[in-house]
Amino acid sequence: MIYRVAIILINYHDYAKKYLGDCWASLQNLQLTAADFSIDKQLFIVDNDSSSESWSYLEQAAPGARFLANKNNDGFAKGNNDALAVALAEGFDFAWVLNMDTIVTENSLIELVQAANKYSQAGALQSLLRLWPEQELANSLGNATHFLGYGYCLGYRQKMSDLDIASLNGQAIAYPSGASVLLRLTALRQIGLFDETFWMYNEDQDLGWRLWLSGWECRLVSTSEVSHKYEFGRSITKYYWLDRNRILAAWKNYHWLTIILLLPVLVASDLVLAVLAWRAGRLKQKLQAWWFFINPLQWRKLIKLRWQAQRLRVRPDRQIVKTFVGRISFQEAGFETKLIACGNWCLNLYWQIIKLVIFW
Repeated sequence: MIYRVAIILINYHDYAKKYLGDCWASLQNLQLTAADFSIDKQLFIVDNDSSSESWSYLEQAAPGARFLANKNNDGFAKGNNDALAVALAEGFDFAWVLNMDTIVTENSLIELVQAANKYSQAGALQSLLRLWPEQELANSLGNATHFLGYGYCLGYRQKMSDLDIASLNGQAIAYPSGASVLLRLTALRQIGLFDETFWMYNEDQDLGWRLWLSGWECRLVSTSEVSHKYEFGRSITKYYWLDRNRILAAWKNYHWLTIILLLPVLVASDLVLAVLAWRAGRLKQKLQAWWFFINPLQWRKLIKLRWQAQRLRVRPDRQIVKTFVGRISFQEAGFETKLIACGNWCLNLYWQIIKLVIFW
């Protein structure tokens, strides 16, 4: 059995000069043959905001890769979709979406495909991500969805020596990290590609949510290990996208009864966040996120996005929310103050109770 796998990397400006060398070198050493199958791989590199300089560099640095150019930077979702569309049209079986700032192990891809054979309903399978160069620390053991829409890495900065990695293999996760995820293209033909409305951040959360909605699954493959040169980042623009997109994901994918049930705590928590944003000098970004939903010019689009997601539904919310959490694990050291910790405790208690009410 031969599986065709499209490996997808996104470049933006100088990313390739900073990261492609290590990633490319590790990809050359991939194991491609197992006892009962082999892999025919093709690397796609999408050059966002492409220039003659970036294009020339990619051609020299990655001979044999197929390149796709975007004149503008239309975001992570659009870049991946361009390559995914080609893979779908050409009959590939899987697409391995990778960040360019990753370093893969020799068996990382073959373990993902092996798991895809074992878990036939898995539409997305994520590698276990280690931090680089702190490889003794975890980057992601799968990603969690908080019931208010926040998404974050499970196991962030946990010591690998403290983890029972074998017991994590095949574990169901709310959604996979886009840093290293194998996507089953049969599933994408059913549910669609990344939602380009997200532009960047939470597009992987939305995709994972739609997979669960439509009867597919998301799983962690802990035997597939990838190192990630991860940096949290503090740009003020990032907060707009994260805040807007977590609400967008919830709006699209929750059952309408769940939205009504959660609306009071969503509004209350958002008002608290507005105060915190004001104190941190980010109120403008918070108001922009609200305006995206208040603006009547967006309503038709928002209704259409929700309709497109809900028409996929074959799995009820009571099953999907089993993978959701009530606590937010902050990735920035020192961010969780006593006040935030108290709020976190209250939200978690609320979620444990409210989950019992969701019977639809």
